[in-house]
Amino acid sequence: MLQAFSQFFSTTGFYGFSWENFAMMVLAAVLIYIAIVKDAEPLLLIPIAFGMILANIPHEVTGLFVPNSGLMWYIQQGLYLGIYPPLVFFGIGAMTDFSFMLANPKTVFLGGAAQVGIFITFLVARFMGFGLPDSAAIAIIGGADGPTSIYVATLFQSQYLPIIAIAAYSYIALIPVIQPPIMKLLTTKKERKIRMGLQLRHVSKLEKIVFPVITTIIVGLLVPPALPLVGMLMFGNLLKENGHTKRLAEAASKYVSDTAIIFLSLSVGAAADGKIFLTLNSLKIVGLGAAAFVIATASGILLAKLMNLFVKNKVNPLIGAAGVSAVPDAARVAQKVAQEDDPSNFILMHAMGPNIAGVIGSAVAAGVFLSMI
Repeated sequence: MLQAFSQFFSTTGFYGFSWENFAMMVLAAVLIYIAIVKDAEPLLLIPIAFGMILANIPHEVTGLFVPNSGLMWYIQQGLYLGIYPPLVFFGIGAMTDFSFMLANPKTVFLGGAAQVGIFITFLVARFMGFGLPDSAAIAIIGGADGPTSIYVATLFQSQYLPIIAIAAYSYIALIPVIQPPIMKLLTTKKERKIRMGLQLRHVSKLEKIVFPVITTIIVGLLVPPALPLVGMLMFGNLLKENGHTKRLAEAASKYVSDTAIIFLSLSVGAAADGKIFLTLNSLKIVGLGAAAFVIATASGILLAKLMNLFVKNKVNPLIGAAGVSAVPDAARVAQKVAQEDDPSNFILMHAMGPNIAGVIGSAVAAGVFLSMI
């Protein structure tokens, strides 16, 4: 009888269940709590957390990850082959209005300035002992761009993919907490009250159609590795703006994108092996990600302040903080902080310019890393 019970026990998930598995399940529970109770990026954190639960039930008994037969093995191929992130960008392009950026082109520079955090973090990560590929993947966290972080980590086959993804999405969820203190520290009340007007230049339909085409060609020629992300972003936007493919744009922004997000997030969570996740290097990555995000936010604000020394029509420095890629969360935070000092000040449409530019900028930064390393 004892032998039969022992044999049965060896077929259960309790056999081989380690403290690392238990710790990862606790972490998954925390992420689910934050996502539901705090309403912090639930569309991303809940699939990631559930994937972590699946990953930390011993694989030997579930069969989920068996090559060429396990369900999760098949789902994760879209992650490891670099398919899901471009599909997410496809959906983002189909639901994003680039006219905010086109109406005020100088905001592109603010989106570019935010990428400084990426390259500074890359150097710091190298100094801390991470290899070139891992340093590049970690640095992209500073752009607050989850799909791009995952895309770079996947192509570089980084063992830190799960912690990079979770850190990136966690900081996106914490934008309303992290950014306001930095904004207030680096700006004066007078600067935060700068008004930029309620009307933007009218952007013609021709401009909206030509922009994605020209951008795809330029980025494809200058930084070819960025083309899977930028190209799909621009393709989605072209479907939205040409006026004749509304059904395709709707499919891209809803059905394709949402499906890709589900499988991408589930795959990332399912890659969270406790033995790799619960290490000192993981804590370093969390710290580097936070530093990258702070530097990116500060860089955009400081460039906006510098621009005000030379331009006639002043820009509210708060919109520089929106240069990170979290669309439209970062722009909304800029609007919220501005209205704390002046409830009648509306800068949201202006903040969307650098916010959209940041999406393109982080993808181009990823392409630079992929080209050089």
